[in-house]
Amino acid sequence: MKQILITGGAGFIGSNLSLKLINKGYKVKILDNLSEQIHGINPDLTSPLYNSIKGKVEFINGSVTDRLDWLNAIKDVECVVHLAAETGTGQSMYNIYNYVNVNICGTALLLDILTNEKHNVKRVVVAESRAIYGEGRYFSDELDNYVYPDERTEEFMSKGDFDVKYMDCKLPLKLVSTTEDSQIHPTSVYGITKQVQGQLIHLVCPKIGIDAVSFRYQNVYGPGQSLSNPYTGILSIFSTRIKNGNGLNIFEDGKETRDFVYIDDVVDATILGIEVNEAAGNAFNIGTGVATDVLTIANTLIDKYNISVPIVMSGNYRLGDIRHNFADISLAKNILGYEPKWSFSDGIGEFARWVNEQEVQEDRYEISIEEMKLKGLYK
Repeated sequence: MKQILITGGAGFIGSNLSLKLINKGYKVKILDNLSEQIHGINPDLTSPLYNSIKGKVEFINGSVTDRLDWLNAIKDVECVVHLAAETGTGQSMYNIYNYVNVNICGTALLLDILTNEKHNVKRVVVAESRAIYGEGRYFSDELDNYVYPDERTEEFMSKGDFDVKYMDCKLPLKLVSTTEDSQIHPTSVYGITKQVQGQLIHLVCPKIGIDAVSFRYQNVYGPGQSLSNPYTGILSIFSTRIKNGNGLNIFEDGKETRDFVYIDDVVDATILGIEVNEAAGNAFNIGTGVATDVLTIANTLIDKYNISVPIVMSGNYRLGDIRHNFADISLAKNILGYEPKWSFSDGIGEFARWVNEQEVQEDRYEISIEEMKLKGLYK
């Protein structure tokens, strides 16, 4: 498969993937609407991501919710890498129709076309998300079994009790890595839309003779990540705050963790999903298998930038956020040969080096918080 369509191909993951595919000899086509939230009001001037692929790919400025754009985009391509999506758990909780329309209906439109129109598509690769797992997987000594806690409630979080609960278990639950066969129980609208995207692809594609592959990316970061979008990417949000001399408001108690995976590893994994025959029919976790807590991130970035700003352990929280999640990546290792090359220490060093070379962006974090307060989602 030498002709690839990447939806959302001007975004963070998509642009990096495009450039590496081009270097490997692929012909790349991109469908992207150049969202202002990501690319600014004039992408030619305000979007380094867009400019990195401009002139190197066949570019279609369009939307995955438009049938004609899809028909134009899939002409002559053999593989569709479907990355285009509205992202971010917090914003999804009040921008519900848009998230469902773009993420679910856009995917349904692709599948409708692949089912009813002539095309050359042999494989569809879709980006799911670690958000589909909700609160993730734990082990209960009392029950001697793995358990999947429900979404944390305001009743406990308002009292500063941020740990997950499961039934009447009194002993603390032990956090363990999340496997692909773990329970799917998202706690945000975003998570639901990514769950449905994956389910649609894996349900429909095999029935019409197309390979289906999906990736449950963990928290992706690295050079090129938007420093002006306050709705996604804690490393970018913290970096912009620090660079503006603003303090960091640490949600909950700072002990919440995520699995941070470097952009190069994500791109390599995605290419394996395009090229490895045995990938077909599988959903893969893509991360590092290592959990890093938010307070460590804050202190590391302050140290990297050598800028002293206050860290406030506010106890604030967002409804829909999860406590912990990190990936079991055994399946990707065994089937794809995926092996993350970047440790968090090395990756955050490279990210900080890149940030230090950029112009300081406007800090729009407080605007995003006010929006969530107005919707009753930020406490």
